[in-house]
Order: sequence, then C-alpha cells, then structure tokens
Amino acid sequence: MQVVDLDRETIKRGLSDGSMLVIDVREPHEYEVGHIPGAVSHPLSSFDPQAVAALIADDGRRPVFSCASGVRSIHALMAAQNAGVAITEHYKGGFKDWYSAGETIE
Repeated sequence: MQVVDLDRETIKRGLSDGSMLVIDVREPHEYEVGHIPGAVSHPLSSFDPQAVAALIADDGRRPVFSCASGVRSIHALMAAQNAGVAITEHYKGGFKDWYSAGETIE
C-alpha cells in the first residue's frame, strides 16, 4: 500500500489554489459539528470505494482523505486501494490538527 502523509500547510495550499478535494471519512455527527471548509463527507462506516471513485472522476481535483487524527483516513486509503481506486494521500493530522491550529472550520 502506498501512503503519502500530508501536513496542514500542504492541505491549506491545495484548498487555496483549488487543486485538492478533501474527503472527510469521519462519521456524519462529527462532520456536522465542524469540518475543513470545502471537505466532502464520506463516512468510513458506510465507505463505498466505487462512490469515491465516481466522485473523484467527476471532480478532477487531487483527492485526499481526512479524518479526526489520521487513523481512519489510512483505513479509507487501504479500502480504496484494495478496490483499485488510485488514492495515496491523506492528511496525517486530520481535523484535530486543523482545529487546534485555529484554522477556519465550517
């Protein structure tokens, strides 16, 4: 499995220049309380690699998984890669890193 850890600054640059699609794999109640601006919700508990594949095919931006702290995003990477979906990047610090740094949330 290929895993590329991204830091907060890389996520901020990707969101700022519009090149990155953050896929939040936390549960809906976590996402609703707060999430990285522009992130889309695809909970790990109901994770469908084919739905993610369709999303990234239609979107065209660089897909990056994110969760609370970087654990579930690795599980999402494994599930996607096992299903043949070419996603290799995740936000290592996740939402906890984003929020604790005082970044804007939605």
